[in-house]
Amino acid sequence: MRLGAVPLDRGVLKAIFLVCLADGIVGLSYGSLAAADGFPLWVPIALSTIVLAGASEFLFIGIVAGGGSPLTAAAAGLLVNARHLPFGIAVKDLVGQGGRSLLGCHIMNDESVVFGISQKTLSQRRAAYWVCGLGIFAIWPLSVVCGAFIGRFIPDVSAIGLDAVFPAILIALIFPALRQRRTRIPATLGTALSVLATPFVPAGMPVLFSLLGLLSWRERKNAQ
Repeated sequence: MRLGAVPLDRGVLKAIFLVCLADGIVGLSYGSLAAADGFPLWVPIALSTIVLAGASEFLFIGIVAGGGSPLTAAAAGLLVNARHLPFGIAVKDLVGQGGRSLLGCHIMNDESVVFGISQKTLSQRRAAYWVCGLGIFAIWPLSVVCGAFIGRFIPDVSAIGLDAVFPAILIALIFPALRQRRTRIPATLGTALSVLATPFVPAGMPVLFSLLGLLSWRERKNAQ
């Protein structure tokens, strides 16, 4: 299957669609939680379009709803998004140049980075990065708005557990890649490091520790 003149595997497009769909479901949960916590509609809309980072947005409304100041919540969100620094280095050839790079950087997220760097050729990496990034850029704010309206009619939105759908779909998507040893070893070590770090660092930071799992394969490769 092709996106314009760039070949993209049908399986890749299907995976991108599922991830965008999962993000949309999580957006419903986020919008519902924001409405239930008493935030006016413009707050989740502004965050979902300007910040466009689910973990930071959840953290922001959680801190403010718990009595924290917006400045503290914003600082915590920036800390969580620190992982975008190495992400930016990894996708520097995919975001485009000039004015286009501004949009390319804005749609950078965990999902678009994963799809972007996992393709074989540069043209495929760029296509996967932009398709996934723009897909999430479109569906996330829309689902947040829908969730905010739905949340007004749900007594306890946290009991639904919509936020569990997204990680469940991601786990299902990575299973085929875990058949390869070069993927399984770093992924296992990275997961273990993330779990161990979770009780001691702010929400969203354990993913940074998971990147250390990549060192296991590099060291092993050098040893060979």
